[in-house]
Amino acid sequence: MQTPYSNPKEATSLADLLSLNGRDALVIGGAGLLGGEISYALAELGARVIVASRDRQKCQSFVDQMTERFPGEHKALDVDITDRSSIVSLCGEVAEITGAGLDVLVNTGWSGRKNTFESISDDDWDLDIEVCLNGVFRTIKAATPLLSKSKGVIVNIASMYGHVAPDYRMYDSDRFANPPSYGAAKAGVIQLSKYLASFLAPQGIRVNCISPGPFPFESTQRENPDFIARLEGKNPMGRIGNPIDIKGAAALLCSDAGAYITGQNICVDGGWTIW
Repeated sequence: MQTPYSNPKEATSLADLLSLNGRDALVIGGAGLLGGEISYALAELGARVIVASRDRQKCQSFVDQMTERFPGEHKALDVDITDRSSIVSLCGEVAEITGAGLDVLVNTGWSGRKNTFESISDDDWDLDIEVCLNGVFRTIKAATPLLSKSKGVIVNIASMYGHVAPDYRMYDSDRFANPPSYGAAKAGVIQLSKYLASFLAPQGIRVNCISPGPFPFESTQRENPDFIARLEGKNPMGRIGNPIDIKGAAALLCSDAGAYITGQNICVDGGWTIW
């Protein structure tokens, strides 16, 4: 078998491929359940991580903790991804921090309401689409000039419910229901990621997404153990996801270890979507 190296010892090491030393990453929703683990992963690999959400105080507290573990000039900023002017302002602040472009953009922001098909209102539907899909589009649109300078990477967080439907038999309470707007928005994120992987390729920008499986909040686990048991029983691996499970996929897609990967949707779901 041919090798591109006349001497295999000249090959770039895996550690070097995964390294993000000297790179800048912006994680929208980077202090949340999964966004926090992604922020930690990027900081661990050496990136300067900029964490942004509507709650700047929460972001700052998270950044302080992250800096203790992974020292660096990490930053906390605020942004409302339903407001284009807020996103534009954020990108301006990011440009001032980096002094150049942006190497990594991760979109993991989310806010929604628990609804069934019967109970969901137009306002509820619009909120999910606005945050989960429109906000991702606006953020990428505003950040593309920065990403183009660095031939950067975009990773969007979708969901298993972006390409399979929830099993209605699992949801015995409206409180834990999965609204139709959420899956519709996440399906849009998957397709938008593929579209952008094509049309941003000439600028050297890679675009991928991750579809997490069942990663319920700790409060949900405490309050509805029967529901958690049903989630575990439906999953081939027999368990729900731990937030740390998302770190490997994020590290791959955000680094040069994934330099030849674009337009893909990686399912981190314990096998949920194979059945």
